[in-house]
Amino acid sequence: MITLPAKHVRHALGAAGLAAMIALAGCQDSHAKAAPATSTVATTTTTTLPLPTPTPAPRKTSQPIKTAATYVAPAYTYGTAAVTAAELGKSWHSGCPVGPSSLRTLSLRYWGFDGRAHMGALVVTTRAVPAVAAAFRSIYNARFPIRRMTPIAAYGGDDNKSMAADNTSAFNCRYAVADGPKRWSLHAYGEAVDIDALENPYTLDGRVYPPAGKPYTDRSNVRRGMIVPGSAPVRAFSSVGWGWGGRWSSSPDYQHFSSSGQ
Repeated sequence: MITLPAKHVRHALGAAGLAAMIALAGCQDSHAKAAPATSTVATTTTTTLPLPTPTPAPRKTSQPIKTAATYVAPAYTYGTAAVTAAELGKSWHSGCPVGPSSLRTLSLRYWGFDGRAHMGALVVTTRAVPAVAAAFRSIYNARFPIRRMTPIAAYGGDDNKSMAADNTSAFNCRYAVADGPKRWSLHAYGEAVDIDALENPYTLDGRVYPPAGKPYTDRSNVRRGMIVPGSAPVRAFSSVGWGWGGRWSSSPDYQHFSSSGQ
């Protein structure tokens, strides 16, 4: 057996190998009858860690989220239906110049202040349906905003309440709010429409209808919903032969359109 000096052993085996030999020698001293030591070759075990699972790519959807930028407005549409005295409520009574059988509920699509399409309803005389439907088609296509559109029966036939709500309405069996002898308004015939009453007030003898519309009597400061010369509502109703109350010199009624211009 060849014996190497300790320094050569340390050099050849290194610290780890030397420690293993010392442990083996101790084991032989303790067990004299143990089998002779055999040559042992150290092996290195390599552990392969699993690779992380890749995050799957997000799936594409064929239904885009509807935002203000992607909103697609539906096409203009309208329909008509007969109306009953019960449905007219306090907006009609016996003695009115037209009866329920001469009126129709005109349901139509309008463009709201929220930049979305909505369905509303107006009550008009049967013969006014084509003109009103055509005018509101042009108004809708021009994206002129309308606050709301509800038959005035929802307000108990009270024109002041309807105007205060910035409602767009048509038929209401009432007298004209005007100077001079009492006479039926064209609203009582179902041949007049008021649009966005708050933004387009009526002024008479220094009073403003509705009162909350007073800031809008300054027509030089054009804001959304205001009807001014050349605006979509004026052009639309002019094209069907209806007149605009905004042209009345002494008492302009900016919300008002009628078959005769009165």
